[in-house]
Amino acid sequence: MSSSAPPGFGKPLGLLANAAKRKDSFIQFAAMTGILLLSIRSLSQKYRIHDLQEDTSALKQEQQNLTNRLNHIERGLRHEASLDPTGLFASRLRILFGEEDSMI
Repeated sequence: MSSSAPPGFGKPLGLLANAAKRKDSFIQFAAMTGILLLSIRSLSQKYRIHDLQEDTSALKQEQQNLTNRLNHIERGLRHEASLDPTGLFASRLRILFGEEDSMI
């Protein structure tokens, strides 16, 4: 029986057989693929770190704004309490802000 395949060409090789036949090329391809995937992951982490630094900066600014606002409100309340002749409002504020009553 004669086969219609050209001489020197037999049954097609499977993936593992083909990889074993061209071992050097396969190893080089696997190494380059690994390097490419690591580079992509590294780039992704770089941008993630940059985004987290921006978030940290924004949160610090927001915390500073909230602290300033709280201090402004506290000063305003203390000013109003100083205008109260009974001192009841001032004593309530001392309790609210956690201060000891040192003016006994």
